[in-house]
Amino acid sequence: MSATETASATAAEHDHVSALKFITCGSVDDGKSTLIGRLLVDSKAVLQDQLAGVQRSGETDLALLTDGLSAEREQGITIDVAYRYFATPGRKFIIGDAPGHEQYTRNMVTAASSADAAVVLVDATKLQWQNPQLELLPQTRRHSLLVNLLRVPSIVFAVNKLDAVEDPTLAFNNIGAALGAFTTAAGIAVRAIVPISALKGHNVVEAEPGWCGYQGPSLLQLLEQLEVTGAETGESFAFPVQWVEKFSSSSETSHGRRIFWGRVATGEVAAGQQVTVLPSGQTATVAQVLDHVRRPGAVAAGHSAGIVLDREVDVSRGDWLLGPGAPEPTRAISATVAWMDDEPLVAGRVYWALHGHRWVKAKVKRIVHKLDINTLAEADADHLEPNSIGHVDLALHEPLATLPYQRSRILGSLVLVDTASHKTSGAVLVR
Repeated sequence: MSATETASATAAEHDHVSALKFITCGSVDDGKSTLIGRLLVDSKAVLQDQLAGVQRSGETDLALLTDGLSAEREQGITIDVAYRYFATPGRKFIIGDAPGHEQYTRNMVTAASSADAAVVLVDATKLQWQNPQLELLPQTRRHSLLVNLLRVPSIVFAVNKLDAVEDPTLAFNNIGAALGAFTTAAGIAVRAIVPISALKGHNVVEAEPGWCGYQGPSLLQLLEQLEVTGAETGESFAFPVQWVEKFSSSSETSHGRRIFWGRVATGEVAAGQQVTVLPSGQTATVAQVLDHVRRPGAVAAGHSAGIVLDREVDVSRGDWLLGPGAPEPTRAISATVAWMDDEPLVAGRVYWALHGHRWVKAKVKRIVHKLDINTLAEADADHLEPNSIGHVDLALHEPLATLPYQRSRILGSLVLVDTASHKTSGAVLVR
């Protein structure tokens, strides 16, 4: 390969690795969709015919660039997570516009679980910005707690609509102080608090030094500096089987055996490695590893792989292949639960739990406590109502290999699903 080709390949790889996936979240009508529309328009990621399609009464409604569902356009709210893509000379971005309404918290949690960063919007016009002891909105506090629980690496607060208050500098100072006090008490690490106007474009793409007394980078400049979540290569090998290829077209590499496809969750897999199958407990040796285009070679966490074993063992979709040093499977889990079902969570109920691609029954043994999002105190509780956060003990009907969520976002997360309605009921983060 020539030096030019090597440089091009390195640049292409860098572009892929540096793509930042972030979400916007916060309370209802804080301007999340408008902010994304502003980023898309000012970064020249929107065509003229698209802009013409979001005109209302002669004005451009930036929120309509992301609110794609007819119900969203009719009601003027965000219901589902809408992903948009854009790029600057320095970076590529994937944006998720998360709903602000309480009843759509499950959608916000889904988007946050795989995000590299979260921009939590705060609407200055909804707060008593003249008061140095002002109270933040409950949904702002809830979403901040959730993105912190979900281990979103970078959390940025964007104080929006400062163009609509009489004294934007005072408003930004008081709101910033309230955010600082709340995040300190909650143990939330904040990368920055930025003043913006999504509607007017102030400090969104281009920095406006001195506006609201702020001297830092614009929101987009800040996002260009944030790190992408690294793959969990430091943990032992774990691999959730997603698909079993029974009759391989790669017989020359698979030796006629089945290929088990999926995405490596943690660690790395290479030929010659010993693995254990969960739940059967059978052991085998990895005979061959294929990457996403069927090239043989080792594959690390975060990448798709096809694994061929040295002997025929019973492996199906939902099983896990675990390397030496992987967590010991257990039937008892202590977890933080973000409850999203309309029906409250009570002890004794049984749900389906999804871990990787594996489904097992999970019984709620005990509700240890519930978190008060206003005081951040842990209170005794016998149930968790919709959109609350609590500590719960679960008993699994079959063992799972889990790690604390603080160590692994993949091995430490489960989803609870109602056995009757099949609705997503809760996000489980192993403690």
